[in-house]
This record gives sequence, C-alpha cells and structure tokens, in this order.
Amino acid sequence: MTKILIPTINIASIVSGDFDSNKSIKTINKINKACVDIGFFQVTGHGISQKNIEKICNVGNKFFNSSEKNKRKLSPKKWNSKNKNVYRGYFPNDVNGKEGLDIGDLKVSKKYANSIKKQYIEYLNLNKSIDKKSIKILSNYFDQIFILGETLFKSIIKLYNKDIINSKKAFSRLKTLSTLRFNYYPKQTTPVEISKQDKVALGCETHVDSGIFTILYQDKKGGLQVQNRKNKKWYDVPFNKKSLIVNTGRALEFLSKGKFKATNHRVLWNKTKRMSIPFFFEPSYDFKMNKYFLKDPKRNNTGLIYEKFLNQSLKKFVEYQR
Repeated sequence: MTKILIPTINIASIVSGDFDSNKSIKTINKINKACVDIGFFQVTGHGISQKNIEKICNVGNKFFNSSEKNKRKLSPKKWNSKNKNVYRGYFPNDVNGKEGLDIGDLKVSKKYANSIKKQYIEYLNLNKSIDKKSIKILSNYFDQIFILGETLFKSIIKLYNKDIINSKKAFSRLKTLSTLRFNYYPKQTTPVEISKQDKVALGCETHVDSGIFTILYQDKKGGLQVQNRKNKKWYDVPFNKKSLIVNTGRALEFLSKGKFKATNHRVLWNKTKRMSIPFFFEPSYDFKMNKYFLKDPKRNNTGLIYEKFLNQSLKKFVEYQR
C-alpha cells in the first residue's frame, strides 16, 4: 500500500535531556498521540549517527555471512550442546524462516550472570565468533539505544506529570532484560505464514512485542507492515535511513492500563536477503509490573515481576520454544 500510516517525529528536544520546554512538550504530545492512535512512529533527531547505524549493520551482515560453524558457536544449547546458554545467542533459519542473534546487556559478565542465576541474564561470549572491533561497536550501540529507550520512557512518565527519575525504578543496567537482536532473512523459498486475514505471504508472522518499546532499524528493502487498529488494514512502514522505527509493546500496554496498546505488525515475504535490527527495551528482571506505576510510582510494591511477565509473553514465539 502507498498510504503512510505512521508519523515521523523529531525528538531532538527530549534527547537533549530537556523535558520541560515548550518544544519538548509538543514533542511528547506527538509521541502520546502516536502511541494511542497507532502504536507506531518513526523518530529522527534520535542522537544515533548514521555512521554508527552503518557500522552496526556491517557487524550484522559480517556475522550472518560467516560460516555456519562460526555462527553456531554462539547458539543456545538447543542448537549447540556445548553451550549452557538457553536464551541469548544465535538461532538458525530452520526455526521460522529467519536467522537471528539475540544479545543482552554487554556489561553482563560471566561472574555476574553466574552469581544471580536469573533465567534471562546470560553471559554470551561473543569473542567465540565476533572480532573485538565489532564487539566494541555492538557495545557502543547497545549503550546508545538503551539511553534512547530511557528517553522515550521518560516522555511517557512526563505525560503522567511524574518525575522522570522514576525511570530508574523500572530500568537498571545489568538487570535489564533488554535485547539487541539481528534478524536476517535469507532468500526464502517459501513464506513462513499465509495471512488468514488477507492471504498475503509473510516472511515473519503477525505478532505484537513483549516489552515497553521496540526500537528498530530496517534496511532499504523494507517489508515491515503495521495494522491500523480501526479498519484492520495493513500499511507499509517506509524506509528512511535517517529514522528509527518505534512501537509499543505488551508491557507498556499493561502499565498504562490499556491506554497504549501493543499493535499487530508483520513482515512481507521477500525473496531477497533482508536484515532488521530491533532493540527490545525491557525492564529489569525484578521490576514489579504494577498498573499503578505510571500514576503513582510510590505504590509500586506489588505485582508480577517482569521476568515472569516476559516468560509468559515469549511462549507464543517458536524461536523461544527451547
């Protein structure tokens, strides 16, 4: 389809750390409207340079173009019995038609992961498959996009007229379950799914995301589509090399009592290679999912911890059936 559904928002004013200026308030109101009406928007002025985005794309392409043996060194034990990790790492394209690499917080050390013994906090030894220069690029990008996720979440807190410092109660480095993922779609010979709604061939199934926000870079081949909640029709998310795509997830829907709903999206079947790099911005594993958090953070002393919330959410994804 040619009609563009999702808006593009310049968020430079809030990226600077100022959430109170007239310009910032206008920006936050635009984010609010996009989250309520669509659940998707593109951001420019996000503070991550085009050069750094190109670097991270090069790291992903280099990894996926390496040998199967090299990639499997990072696989969870389901695909590599020598490894102990279950959640983090590489999964092959025979799972659901695409290859993937899931990377958690790169600040997590082996010692830290072993000491807390939490399901999704795993040390992934990237040195097995990826060179030091590329690992540094990955680390820098994770740092930058995590800060961007915090900035967007602070804008949500500001909508409730609360102190943005409350973001730290939900998100803490080392504890965060945030994931930097590389999705690599090979030359798929057959679609992974035919849409029951409109019979369109898909390269990635229709789904919603689990976390607070997903911040995505898709390459120029595009293919991502979002569903209009009102008319249920599907609209292309256009490629814009200067922007990042943001969508709301189930966790934000829960914390906002349904105000910001998670939105269905999918990827069209593409017979040529394609890569996307989503960052799933997820709270700390011990953050209590309390529906009062945004309105009254001081009452946030009960609720299902996020680790269990995520565990329930991931059951529907075939690549996590391990």
